[in-house]
Amino acid sequence: MAKIEYKYTRVQFVDNVYEPAEDTFLLTDSAFNYIKDGMNILEIGTGTGFVSAVLKNNFEVNIVSTEINPDAAQCARSNDVEVIRTNMFDGLKPIQCFDLILFNPPYLPTSDDEKVPGWMNYAYDGGVDGCDAIRNFLDNVCNYLKPDGSIMLLVSSFSGIDYIKKVMESYGFEVYPISRERYFFEELAVLYGTRELPLS
Repeated sequence: MAKIEYKYTRVQFVDNVYEPAEDTFLLTDSAFNYIKDGMNILEIGTGTGFVSAVLKNNFEVNIVSTEINPDAAQCARSNDVEVIRTNMFDGLKPIQCFDLILFNPPYLPTSDDEKVPGWMNYAYDGGVDGCDAIRNFLDNVCNYLKPDGSIMLLVSSFSGIDYIKKVMESYGFEVYPISRERYFFEELAVLYGTRELPLS
């Protein structure tokens, strides 16, 4: 079992669970500028629970998360994260009670012969164009979001940052790229979607 310490939080992770990586840290750091004490927050696909654990340890917020991989759900619980084991929103009642919903989706374009065996496929497989999970998320997220709530979505150049921004706008969100990082093989961005102006 490996461990990592970040922003006053110790997170452990095990095999068969997506290890915290550049995308995980970028989403976590981006969220720090938009979290307020007292918020109700939902994280979809928490994995190790890294994002939720760090936010919980640094803010007075109520956080619940979902995760389909049973090994990841158990790992997140060991990191003191409240987890509902389900596929995205499936195990939740459609109650508009969250101020912020976070998602680091599987975004790699994946053909049938590129799929990873077992539960880990859910962490990587974004469908043929890398956007299947993102479209599923956007189809459902407003059923769980307060009317003045916001979403934060980690996206990659592999699935098209500008394209996803336009898709989010088609769902009625004003979209702002709040963080961008370029790596040797891809660019990552965090898109903040709201019906109000973001923090300056």
